[in-house]
Amino acid sequence: MEIPKNYDPKDSEIKWLEFWEKEKVYAFDPESKAEIYSVDTPPPTVSGKMHLGHSFSYAQQDFVVRFQRMLGKNVFYPFGTDDNGLATERMIEKMKNVKGQFMKRKDFIDLCLETLEEIRPDFVYDWKRIGVSADFSVFYTTINEHCRKISQRSFIELYKSGRIYRKRAPFVWCPECQTAIAQVEMKDSERDSKMVYMKFDTNKNEQIIIATTRPELLPACVAIHIHPDDKRYKHLIGAKAKIPFSSREVTITANKDVDMEFGSGIVYHCTYGDMDDIKWLEELKIEPIEILNKDGILNEKAGRFKGLHIKKAREAAIKALEEEGRIAKIEPIRHVVNVHERCGTDIEILNTEQWYIKYLDLKGSFMQYGREIKWYPEHMRVRYENWVNGLKWDWNISRQRHFGIPIPVWYCEKCNAIVIAEEKHLPVDPLADKPLHKCKCGSDRFIGEKDVLDTWATSSLTPDISVELFDKNVQKKLQPMSLRPQAHDIITFWLFNTVVKSYFHHDCIPWRNVMISGFVLDPHGKKMSKSKGNVIDPREMINKYSADALRFWAAGSRLGDDMPFQEKDLVTGSKFITKIWNASKFASIHLENFRGQMPSKLHLTERWLLSKLSRVVKTSTENFINYEYSHTKLETETFFWHTFCDNYLEIIKERLYNPEKRGSDEKLSAQYGLYNGLLSIIKLMAPIMPFITEELYQLYYRKHEKTKSVHLTSWPNVNMIDEHAEHIGDFVIKVIEFVRKQKTANRLSLKTQIKKLTIKAKIEEIDFDEIEAEIKAATSAENIVFEPMRGKAPEKDLEIEVEF
Repeated sequence: MEIPKNYDPKDSEIKWLEFWEKEKVYAFDPESKAEIYSVDTPPPTVSGKMHLGHSFSYAQQDFVVRFQRMLGKNVFYPFGTDDNGLATERMIEKMKNVKGQFMKRKDFIDLCLETLEEIRPDFVYDWKRIGVSADFSVFYTTINEHCRKISQRSFIELYKSGRIYRKRAPFVWCPECQTAIAQVEMKDSERDSKMVYMKFDTNKNEQIIIATTRPELLPACVAIHIHPDDKRYKHLIGAKAKIPFSSREVTITANKDVDMEFGSGIVYHCTYGDMDDIKWLEELKIEPIEILNKDGILNEKAGRFKGLHIKKAREAAIKALEEEGRIAKIEPIRHVVNVHERCGTDIEILNTEQWYIKYLDLKGSFMQYGREIKWYPEHMRVRYENWVNGLKWDWNISRQRHFGIPIPVWYCEKCNAIVIAEEKHLPVDPLADKPLHKCKCGSDRFIGEKDVLDTWATSSLTPDISVELFDKNVQKKLQPMSLRPQAHDIITFWLFNTVVKSYFHHDCIPWRNVMISGFVLDPHGKKMSKSKGNVIDPREMINKYSADALRFWAAGSRLGDDMPFQEKDLVTGSKFITKIWNASKFASIHLENFRGQMPSKLHLTERWLLSKLSRVVKTSTENFINYEYSHTKLETETFFWHTFCDNYLEIIKERLYNPEKRGSDEKLSAQYGLYNGLLSIIKLMAPIMPFITEELYQLYYRKHEKTKSVHLTSWPNVNMIDEHAEHIGDFVIKVIEFVRKQKTANRLSLKTQIKKLTIKAKIEEIDFDEIEAEIKAATSAENIVFEPMRGKAPEKDLEIEVEF
């Protein structure tokens, strides 16, 4: 079949998406005996639409998965959506113009579930559109019944093993989202602020000055700390200090944690400004004064600041201090504060009842598990280890939200006993369901837990969630999984927490390999954000160019590297598509009567081509095995443009167009090289550019290769290295390129006839005789005079003279 004149990616890419789905090209076969390659696919958060970073990282993982499939492995590549988290909740509130906290819990949950059903198909289609070769029939959502059951089962197992506990204690809180958050959900943010130097009176008739960025917490001051070695103030230890605009006094205590170089060297201890305040509270056995409500509004214990939001209270406190003459000075500063990574709100510390997973005693085990996993790139393991080493608190897994997976717990009204759901009862909603049995005290009256599980408590179970879609026999073959692909920003979130859950539930690593992708930056190397107006929509790039061109761009980055977006890379990808289309058109014309037969003797030019190709296949295979897809793309692209198109196709035209001059065997040799060379290039590029390669395969190769999709064919296996043929072939290329340059320098057409071409080279006459006709045809030389170089090694190994 002759290939059409033009290729339209818009029509073609949609056609092949439908074909792959209809033909189940990427379907996992649980009955197959082939080696399994299982992928713990990242479930994208349903919080809007695919962004450029998604297309970047998901394309990169797909390169690797498609390669493994072409090695003949039975690929398990499920797809899910993460839709029980705060990001989804916020999106739905915005879409529906509601506020969940002001709605009945059931009504808001129903609204979320209904909205997700409406928007999920379009959301998932974005991943299909970029060519992700997942088996979309193996699908889950982190809020469906299957996931709720597994997540609640995990909670129950850890509770029974003594790893989960409930405690009322000060912990990190987001007043905007009105929920507790874990250590991993905080990020640093640089902010402008004020360092306020406040004057305190003491019962020693001395004033002390204390520097703080949080004067609004003065009503919660419970102590003042001085380093016992500070000669300036040690005489005040044990004295009393009066709180400004208050009659209350606090004790000045000795505390070795005080930084004598910070501010004035004196610290005022409030509840709670940071985690040090909690530590000191426990050590000194001091009762806290809690002035902050869950919504960030100060309560009656804040005195004159009652009813103010924490931000406004800061300015009000500064004004009150000024009115009393209690400010020594104010310095503008820029410092780093902890914020909630979801909403960017400054975190606070509140005393609340929360559920925790105890794991600080297992740092060594988690470190060991990290070292049992193979990391690509290797240096990303350092981020994991730094996180493990820096852990300070147990994992807080309870969240004060409506939408999420309920914690499967009730409290007995009579004796306050905690009653855990039974596994056969899962999934449960404690606010709607009741325990299967009475409490041990005999009571049948219970209060359901209203908190839900942190979304990472569920997302950390994705290996279990996906493999448990199959029966026990299949599950055994799927775990540990082969690969976890993900971006580097959630190593501390998703990757670490999955290792934790796998340690507790399976006593083994969750995957053998992890591949970590980088970020996409704007063309100037800046982080993309809506506020900066530098966000690129991948849909627009696909519509303007193609999904293949977008994937071609993503393949230009080494794994783990952050990469600035350059649209010119998509232009280059489009040019590659046009070139391989035109090369395939040429090939289809000259391969019309070819039946795949190997000639009795391969011409030296084919031996040269296939030897070069063998090296490309060998290094490309090694690169893909090591997750270095960018090297495969670069080497294949270079081979295709330079070796195959610029040189090989030009050299064989004479044999293809004029077989009567050169003989049918020489034409057959050229056809053999053309067929196998182009097919190998198509296969090498198939993981990176799946649409154009499928189109070309279907138009010509399928009827010969018989496999229904190029993505189910075998990875190229060309092992025909011939160093002698390469040496002679490279000589031919040097001659042809020299002649081309001479014609260009003389402003002549490349088809201009050459009267005489004189060549001196370090090759034998017998070799030259085999390729003389190729040189004549490619250079349009009427006469060639060849002289082999012998004797002592000359300064040059090739001399050429051209006579027009």
